[in-house]
Amino acid sequence: MAGGKIKKEKPSRGAAAGSSNHYQGGIQFHKSKGQHILKNPLLVDSIIQKAGINSTDVILEIGPGTGNLTKKLLEAGKSVVAVELDPRMVLELQRRFQGTPYSNRLKVIQGDVLKCDLPYFDICVANIPYQISSPLTFKLLNHRPVFRCAVIMFQREFAMRLVAQPGDTLYCRLSVNTQLLARVSHLLKVGKNNFRPPPKVDSSVVRIEPRKPAPSVNFKEWDGLVRICFTRKNKTIGAIFKQKRVLSILEKNYKTLQALQVSQGNGDQMATDASVLGDGGELNMETDDENDDVDDDMEMDDGESKGSEFKEKVLGVLKQGKYEDKRSSKLAQADFMHLLSLFNQAGIHFS
Repeated sequence: MAGGKIKKEKPSRGAAAGSSNHYQGGIQFHKSKGQHILKNPLLVDSIIQKAGINSTDVILEIGPGTGNLTKKLLEAGKSVVAVELDPRMVLELQRRFQGTPYSNRLKVIQGDVLKCDLPYFDICVANIPYQISSPLTFKLLNHRPVFRCAVIMFQREFAMRLVAQPGDTLYCRLSVNTQLLARVSHLLKVGKNNFRPPPKVDSSVVRIEPRKPAPSVNFKEWDGLVRICFTRKNKTIGAIFKQKRVLSILEKNYKTLQALQVSQGNGDQMATDASVLGDGGELNMETDDENDDVDDDMEMDDGESKGSEFKEKVLGVLKQGKYEDKRSSKLAQADFMHLLSLFNQAGIHFS
């Protein structure tokens, strides 16, 4: 409800089409806009309890809809800032609390949460349109000042990727990048019948606590490395870094930095915008976490560059850290950090 574009709905035809519409307070909900209202009051209470809200907290709510969760948040905290894209929902929210003791403690921002400048908040509680899950997660983690925690309803598979650990089937670039910036824990599994209208998939509630202080790493460099490693997460790191396209990209970076006379120290400057971890990145490498049996679209090295000095330099880094035969699917945060530092020490950069 708080993100993405509002699409014009096609008018329904006939009584059969009209019977599938879902309403609350006279407002029709649209699945195409990610509008699934949480209808189970016990579940709302459980989310409030697990959020650990203090009476002094400013709460950011994303996608408040008609205000079922908003009311509970206002009862628990100091104030609520609600971001909602749909103008119909904004009007309904304002009507619902107008003339109540809560009216002066609720601020409603109409707009796309991905484009809005978010104000200060202590806690974020959100039931979001699932299509904005990744960019929203990293926008929140990039927010300053750092908030205490976020309790967010995600599509279940996305949530399980967030919390996945090395060796888990769903462990992927998203897992690594999120856990670099935050501690993530699974709180609740939520069946689709708890929503009106019910979505096609189950959901999960996740707690995200930003790490304080933020890790001292160049986020573009970090994401460049992780993106390459997860092109085929179950192949060995050695096999991945022997691919022609990977070597070509890294060698181009290497020669460019040498030409610009950028020292190793300058190359290690921190990139403070963590939102790059949730976008396409600069290396433009396609990730494929699950189809490791599919032939790689990046041509494997066929011997043309076997004697190339740069290739030997890259393989020397992997050998130094004993990473040639390891697999990304089983590497922990500390392993990726160590590998990045070894590459940087050799003058090899990923952005």
